[in-house]
Amino acid sequence: MRWNVQLPVRIVPMARPELTAPAAVGAQLTYRGGPIVANAEVTTIFWGDGWKAATQAMLSDQINAFFDAILASALIDQLAEYGVPGTPIGHGKRAATLTLPASLGGSVDDAAIQKMIQNQLAAGSIPAANGNSIYFVYPPTGVTVSAGGAQSCQTFCGYHDAAGGVYYAVEPYPDCSDCTAGLDVLDAIAVSSSHELCEAITDPVPGSGWYDDANGEIGDLCAWQTKTVGEYTVQLEWSNKAGKCV
Repeated sequence: MRWNVQLPVRIVPMARPELTAPAAVGAQLTYRGGPIVANAEVTTIFWGDGWKAATQAMLSDQINAFFDAILASALIDQLAEYGVPGTPIGHGKRAATLTLPASLGGSVDDAAIQKMIQNQLAAGSIPAANGNSIYFVYPPTGVTVSAGGAQSCQTFCGYHDAAGGVYYAVEPYPDCSDCTAGLDVLDAIAVSSSHELCEAITDPVPGSGWYDDANGEIGDLCAWQTKTVGEYTVQLEWSNKAGKCV
């Protein structure tokens, strides 16, 4: 999507009408020849001392349960239309989880997040990266994330990117009303996480997979439009076949 700031990453925008306008008539994702993810293997990383609290530990368990269910759900089934020869898109799995204590202060930037992931890979604390690996990083409440000159709860609610062949997504805690959109915290995280999951599958290196020059990625076209899959609230995603968000 296009914003007032230039980001090197794809983002979940704030839940404001001016930032979540319906996709333009005639929107169409086209394949740019880059990688896509066939069977996502998600590792969740709960980074920061805030996850030590009992209520937050419960939330991390709920987020893991969300991925366990959604990676083998109808939400992934609907992405099959974006499979390419040699790389069909099918169900995935949660590969691992890590709760990593750290004193982050009040903010953390994307460079620090990339370094943390690389350090954990080098230490063997998380599964080695392969073409299906996606690392989802969850900072705790009270920590602002900055990326590309923008900040969470000011411009974005989540984003994904690739660095050194590693695919990752960042889900700042929804500490503001524009990143909860009237939902409870788990539902807001599930909506943002499903947005980034579907984008990281169909366009893991932003702009090189399935992309629309005017509207962005599969989730950007449908930002904050939701439905229920099983017991979870997720975001609708753009379907070229249906010509709408489904």
